Amino acid sequence: MRIITAQEIEEVMNFRDLLETLRRAFRVGAVAPSPLTQRIARPTGLGDGSLTISSAWHDFAAQDTIERGFIGTRIESSLPGSQEHQSPSVAGVYLLQSGKTGTPLALLDGKALVNWRTAATSALASSYLSREDSSRLLMVGAGSLAPYLIEAHASVRPIKEVLVWNRSPSGAQQLVEAMQGQAFTISATTDLGGAVRGADIVCCATSTHTPLIKGEWLQEGTHLDLVGSTHADQRECDNEVISQARLFLDSYDTTPTTAGELKEPLADGVLSLQDIASDLSELCQGDRAGRRFYEQITLFKSTGTALADLAAAGHVYLRV
Repeated sequence: MRIITAQEIEEVMNFRDLLETLRRAFRVGAVAPSPLTQRIARPTGLGDGSLTISSAWHDFAAQDTIERGFIGTRIESSLPGSQEHQSPSVAGVYLLQSGKTGTPLALLDGKALVNWRTAATSALASSYLSREDSSRLLMVGAGSLAPYLIEAHASVRPIKEVLVWNRSPSGAQQLVEAMQGQAFTISATTDLGGAVRGADIVCCATSTHTPLIKGEWLQEGTHLDLVGSTHADQRECDNEVISQARLFLDSYDTTPTTAGELKEPLADGVLSLQDIASDLSELCQGDRAGRRFYEQITLFKSTGTALADLAAAGHVYLRV
């Protein structure tokens, strides 16, 4: 069995190739049971953690052969720090097995794989949902995922200007300094409302419990990419955003029940399941239309899918 490190993943990845791997994966599909999450009780002052096990495998019965395909399992822990303002420490690995024999083939660094998978999934959705001439990107949040998301969106749209907003202005500035020398200009901003009003694409990757993006700020034609705040008590946009946007998901199977972005509007009567236009599989298969007209506001909500994990892991394994 091979151990594939974060550095090795970085060396073989690029968004152009990974997007096409994911596009094929969402067209073909996979078997992906519901993830299993268990609580980890911890001492007073630390807060309870969680352990999530998420698996997927190629549909061997549908393809009528075991000669190709993989079985994959992501094992991930989320352990809060001792101070309220600290984000949970998320760590994990991905086990890739032979679909024919079950033999373990590789153990991949979980964080690096998720960074690439998440950003590529957002860019894949953007290729169907954002305007083709989108040139201004707003990145809300400056964590470890942010540079991947910026580069991924720039790989599918002609991004010329990037603004970064973060609760901590110093964090935004650090990201800006780290990403100098790109084909686009990048700078920090403290005016979130003004930045949203001027953006063609708004990408959010935060763990906020209070909505950051307000519907009153949205302009015609904006595409929103919401990848943070994946738990039921978290959300990055308010109800007015939900009521204005045409809504797309990465998967029907998980997002409506796990994301506060949808759970709360559903409970408030602002949103119904019939209002969800499509998931990413239907977009890639051509069964549903993406953006219908230039002025339309679109929203893609992603919580991560086991199918995308499997596709990304196989993509890496075949290239390392």
